[in-house]
Amino acid sequence: MQQLREIALVGARAATGYGEHIAMEASAGLVDRGFAVVSGAAYGIDGMAHRAALASDGITVAFLAGGVDRFYPSGHDSLLTRIVAAGAVLSELPCGAAPTKWRFLQRNRLIAAASAATIVLEAGWRSGSLNTAGHASALGRPLGAVPGPITSPTSAGCHRLIREFAAVCVTNPTEMAELVGERSIQVPLDFSDTDAGPGPIPRTSDQVRVFDALSGRSPRTVADLSRRAGLSTSAVRGALGGLDLDGAAQEREAGWVRRL
Repeated sequence: MQQLREIALVGARAATGYGEHIAMEASAGLVDRGFAVVSGAAYGIDGMAHRAALASDGITVAFLAGGVDRFYPSGHDSLLTRIVAAGAVLSELPCGAAPTKWRFLQRNRLIAAASAATIVLEAGWRSGSLNTAGHASALGRPLGAVPGPITSPTSAGCHRLIREFAAVCVTNPTEMAELVGERSIQVPLDFSDTDAGPGPIPRTSDQVRVFDALSGRSPRTVADLSRRAGLSTSAVRGALGGLDLDGAAQEREAGWVRRL
């Protein structure tokens, strides 16, 4: 299975200078590492992430809450035109569809699904970017959050993700890339002789560690696997998602088991 090389960078519309600086550094650094940057073309963090990717001659993808022929916000017409030329502007809605509040929330699931990991760079306590983070977590994709000043309300959502939702604290592009196993190693899983697959499948280091922590008989919870593998719960969920897709792990009512 081909590894996704897209990372979503999302955050507050009312971004601070700190948040915009982080977005610029994160986007440019990820492009340098061969990643495409995915976001929602909104003002603030989204727009800065797209601009930095374009400035670094990278690929960036924008998901809209309306038809692709109705660029929104209007102040980003020129930015979206540049994204069309150097990346892609996508929507699940037909041409002519107007963006609405619920459609913004709906499109957030596409941003999460199209990305190997989602990073929240700056977000208030009730920021819409937390909705994107929720979709990423539900899909078993790695979730990261950049910390900010504890006195800044625009970073309260990031701190909430780290404290309450086990998001990984990331502070630079290297740590963000590590969420999706940039330092992956090609190690085959030990399938039995009865496996009908095409042979050993390359795995990331996280997937190898989680697979080794699984039992073929006793279901183990994500928290238990996290302790055994020495990984964060979000990294374990991300690894389990890949193992599940390839038929190497299976979720049961009491937890996860290795499929032999």
